[in-house]
Amino acid sequence: MSSKDKVVVLSTTAILGYGFPISSFEEGMKRNPDVLAVDAGSTDPGPYYLGAGVSFTDSQAVKRDLSIMLKAGRERSIPVIVGTAGGSGADAHLDWCLEIIHEIAKEESLSFKMAVIHAEIDKALLLERLEAGDIIPLPPGEPLSREELEAATRVVGQMGLEPFVEALKAGADVIIAGRSYDPVVFAAYPIWKGFDPGLALHMGKILECASIASLPGSGSDCMLGVLSKDFFELEPMNQSRRCTTTSVAAHTLYEKTNPVILPGPGGVLNLEKTTFEQVNERVVRVSGTTFVPADIYTIKLEGARLVGYRTVSIAGARDPVFIEKIDQIISGVRERVQDNFRELDGKYQLLFKLYGRDGVMGDLEPEKDKIAHELGIVIEAVAQNQELADTICSFTRSTMLHFGFPGRLATAGNLAFPYSPSDFTAGEVYQFAVHHLIKVEDPRELFPLSFEEVGGKEE
Repeated sequence: MSSKDKVVVLSTTAILGYGFPISSFEEGMKRNPDVLAVDAGSTDPGPYYLGAGVSFTDSQAVKRDLSIMLKAGRERSIPVIVGTAGGSGADAHLDWCLEIIHEIAKEESLSFKMAVIHAEIDKALLLERLEAGDIIPLPPGEPLSREELEAATRVVGQMGLEPFVEALKAGADVIIAGRSYDPVVFAAYPIWKGFDPGLALHMGKILECASIASLPGSGSDCMLGVLSKDFFELEPMNQSRRCTTTSVAAHTLYEKTNPVILPGPGGVLNLEKTTFEQVNERVVRVSGTTFVPADIYTIKLEGARLVGYRTVSIAGARDPVFIEKIDQIISGVRERVQDNFRELDGKYQLLFKLYGRDGVMGDLEPEKDKIAHELGIVIEAVAQNQELADTICSFTRSTMLHFGFPGRLATAGNLAFPYSPSDFTAGEVYQFAVHHLIKVEDPRELFPLSFEEVGGKEE
């Protein structure tokens, strides 16, 4: 156990680049944190960003957040830890984030020892491991095929806490990591200091989304976690927010299929004996969570493949007869497109999203029979190349605009377009192709660690 009886972790924002009020950050620094940590990515924005190797956060916004954190970290001589750099954590994203850090260090005359942990995995290695039977399904998914793996533009592994602990042991002032299991970014320092891994990881599970677990929730505000021997406490740093037992417990269940067993790299969190206690109006105490190591250490793999190119047209409709017969109209439009481009059958996909009916939930919408007074219609064409996607979307849009249907009174168009031009070239379309587990002997073996003296010479 650390000589200290507690560890204080300041989470600045839900995702690096989402921002935070300076007043909240300053309040957090008054609490003398031992470490500043932030999660920088997510799969929530979909597979495009991993597949294309670009960030879903803005570089200037990321630079703003990182600049504040790096300067404060160096002033207090406390570590700054960033996980899933660049949004998806592959090498392209990591390099993008490192460029920003070097800019900040130069502009602010900062010097520090930086650990860089890579998470992108060479496909040749993965193919060998696939043949050896080391890559297994992540339930309820199917086994990974060689074709799917080869089609992925890049594959990352979701690292656990071990590479972070190794970097901290080596004296890193700043850690910039590729794809990471979100909680370990916040849990690694306390666990390195000897605190309970179950409580540390559970605290990290909350801190990774910062003040989203408070009321009113926000992904752009700071949250403080204080870990003691037998419990941890959470407090938002904005005085207008508060943690409640409900808000913290609800966020514990966030993105999980099982309310008491939360799997991660190397084991699971067991919440069967977890309790949530309201300490005061703004602070919640959590205790009882345990970490149960797995017999076999597994790492989650994420990979995306290119499936085509997209063009989109957005339109609105308010004609009640058109809206009532929308399914019949879409069916007729599809038939017209198929007839006009018979030679291209199988080379494109044509999709319709109807906002005002089932645009959000699709087939899961329970109230499809309710007729809205207006509809937002998104026409989407995905094809083997951009030119074909443009063609299919354009033809579909013009066909629907003037499509005749029973009961139609107007002789003008059926659709209203909020924009001119009406069609938008959206570019590459990616799909998650790899979402599996890989068995490892050493939790660090897939994640190369290197050090750099920023403001000095490289090691």
